[in-house]
Amino acid sequence: MNGRNGRYARWWTRLRRAASDDRGMTTAEYAMGTLAACALAVVLYRVVTSGTVKALLQSLFEKALHAGF
Repeated sequence: MNGRNGRYARWWTRLRRAASDDRGMTTAEYAMGTLAACALAVVLYRVVTSGTVKALLQSLFEKALHAGF
């Protein structure tokens, strides 16, 4: 019985160590976060530089600059 419990304890210890070993995970997470941020920046750039949004922003700034005080 002791041999079986000892093997189980060693197996459980190795499993816990393997589960808690997260080397390299932060690098992959930073890479995915950077990729997502770049993709979002491209989408926002396309939206802001579209003709409709340019006209809307220009109209907004003109109204703000010519507002009476």
